[in-house]
Amino acid sequence: MKRVVRIVSMLLAMVSACAAQAAPCTNEDFVTHVSGAGECLVIAAFGLPLADQPTVLIVWLHGDQSDGGPAISHVTPAQQVSTRFAADRVLSIAMWRPGYSDARGNTSGGDNHGRTDSYTKTNVTIVGDAIARLKSHYSPARTVLVGHSGGAATAAILLGMMPTLANAAVLVSCPCDLRAWRTGRRWWPNSEDPLAWAEKVSPSDKVIALTGTSDDNTAPQLAQTYLNVLITHQVDARFVSIPNATHNSALRAPEVIDAVASVMK
Repeated sequence: MKRVVRIVSMLLAMVSACAAQAAPCTNEDFVTHVSGAGECLVIAAFGLPLADQPTVLIVWLHGDQSDGGPAISHVTPAQQVSTRFAADRVLSIAMWRPGYSDARGNTSGGDNHGRTDSYTKTNVTIVGDAIARLKSHYSPARTVLVGHSGGAATAAILLGMMPTLANAAVLVSCPCDLRAWRTGRRWWPNSEDPLAWAEKVSPSDKVIALTGTSDDNTAPQLAQTYLNVLITHQVDARFVSIPNATHNSALRAPEVIDAVASVMK
């Protein structure tokens, strides 16, 4: 009996410790940190001070980074876009999803569940609320989400879950049909399926999905199935195939920057 009580006490202590860690930013500056649904997310803002009052806010979401390293793949394209479209007053922000770290070891609050089965409603809400706070702070005329892999899934879910959050999205290497993607793999019972939210996407949105022809992780059909539902509901959506690009190299393809440029207007 004493052993049971001791175990229960330990579990309660662990839960309390986790709850104590969940907190909004004490250093929220909308440049390096932003709060979202009670968590503090790491961000990197490019385009300031010219875009202090941006015409377009672009938020970049990285993939699952299953190799265990820091999530850095979205930083360079975010910076490139801010430079290329500086005259358009573009504020380009790389955001770190819950539980992920940047190259310097700064870690976003929340839980990435071991980088698996992490497209949970809680995590998506954290990201969505953080983006909403960025919008409230900067008051852009237009907001664009750009996501790669798990970040693309997160962006696609947000389009349906929070249909007034963004005006457009660019989805790269997207596992947009979660059930089809997990077929033959371990099922993810806690993750939201982008396809299940597709019918709730605003018809005023514009969505471009891109997948590499050499992608052996997320087949093009996953994005195309999602886009077909959008098109049926009058959303301006199209698919772009990136020749010879792999799952990860697709994000670095010039077609992605072109897609961002086309949805900015």
